Amino acid sequence: MSALDLNSDLGESFGAWRMGDDAAMLGIVSSANVACGFHAGDAAGILDTLRHAKAHGVAVGAHVSYPDLAGFGRRAMAMGSAELVADVIYQIGALQGLARAAGTSVRYVKPHGALYNAIAHDERQARDVIAAIRAIDDRLWLVGLAGSPLLGWARASGLRTVSEAYADRAYRADGTLVPRSEPGAVLHDAQAVAQRMLRLATHGEVEAIDGSMLRLQADSVFEMGIRDRGGGGRGAGPGSGERRGGEEGRNLGGAGYLKKKKKKLVAEG
Repeated sequence: MSALDLNSDLGESFGAWRMGDDAAMLGIVSSANVACGFHAGDAAGILDTLRHAKAHGVAVGAHVSYPDLAGFGRRAMAMGSAELVADVIYQIGALQGLARAAGTSVRYVKPHGALYNAIAHDERQARDVIAAIRAIDDRLWLVGLAGSPLLGWARASGLRTVSEAYADRAYRADGTLVPRSEPGAVLHDAQAVAQRMLRLATHGEVEAIDGSMLRLQADSVFEMGIRDRGGGGRGAGPGSGERRGGEEGRNLGGAGYLKKKKKKLVAEG
C-alpha cells in the first residue's frame, strides 16, 4: 500500500482566539504549514506551534499569504510584483527566525488561500513568489496544486517542488479546486474523505464534482483538520495512522523527503 505525506495548516490562533487544535493535528500530520502572521497567527502562538512540531518530529513549512488578517487570506488581492516579492520574503524570514529559536528549521513554502489559488495559474504572481523563495533560500521546496502550471514554472527556475492533493476539497474536472463559495466545495464526511484518499494513493485518481475521474500525481495530501469538521474533539480524520516517523518518514523535510532528497513522497509502506 502506498504512503502519502500528510500536511495541515497550523499556528493560526490569534491572541485569545483559538483556531483549530494544533496539538491534536501534530500527532497526525508529517508536515506542518505554519502561519507567518499575514493571514493568521501571532508570534507567541507560532513559536509554541514550532516547538511542538519539533517535539513531534514534524517538518515545518512557511504558510505565506496575502496581507489579509480580516479575510483570513482568502480574498484575492491585486498586488504589484515588488510588494508581493517583499511580503513573501518577509514572512519566510520571520518564520525562519522563530523556527531557529524553537530548535527546528523551515524546509518548504506553501502559499495560503487566495495566494495559493492565484499562483497555480497566474504566471506573473507565480514568478513573484518563486523569485521571493529563490532570493531568501533557494533550498526551500515549493508546495503547489498537483497538475498546475506553477509546478513547471518553479522547476524551470531551479526550485524543487511538491505536488499536493486536497483530501476534503472538491475538484473541478480541469483539476482546479471548487471555490469555497460554491455548494459542495468542502467535504465533511470523514469516511468518504478517507476512501477518496485511499483511491488517490492506490489508483492516482479522485472523483471530480461532476462525477468524472481526475488523474492526479500527488506527493502530499492536505487535510484541513478539526476546525472545518464542525466539532472540537480530538478526532483524527483520514490521515490518522498514516503518519510514519523515524527512518520511514515521508514528510516534507524531516526524516524523510527533503533530508534524504528523495524524488517522490509516495513509497511502498
